[in-house]
Amino acid sequence: MAGLFVLSGCASIANVQPADDAGNPLCAEMVVVLPPEISDQPKRQTNSQATAVWGDPAQLVLRCGVTPPPPSTDPCVSVNGVDWLAKEGDEAWTLTTYGRIPATELVFDPNVIPSSTVLATLSSAAAKIPAERTCTNVSKSVDVP
Repeated sequence: MAGLFVLSGCASIANVQPADDAGNPLCAEMVVVLPPEISDQPKRQTNSQATAVWGDPAQLVLRCGVTPPPPSTDPCVSVNGVDWLAKEGDEAWTLTTYGRIPATELVFDPNVIPSSTVLATLSSAAAKIPAERTCTNVSKSVDVP
């Protein structure tokens, strides 16, 4: 996660590298409905378009406008109708929406914020970007109220 952001001064504004398609109007529709808190981690201000950060230091980083992933053998989880491809790293996990253009990427430490909490909380916002296709092999499908 260190490559995506650094803290900027005393104001605690997160410096997040915007995705290539961050200016896409669909990202704006998603970002305006993001929750103010996830798993007791407050949302912070960022210095770039179509990004969000929760926690200080950052525990969860969201970037809308990333390149949509191609078909993949990575595990796919569907939460409330939103498909996410998962890459489990040693220090952080990366979840990327599948079948939505632009795609949304989440980077977080699952030991601090469980992936189930992240996906249950953010899938409704990610659904603001219409699905154009779905995973053909879903590892797990969950509908959360």
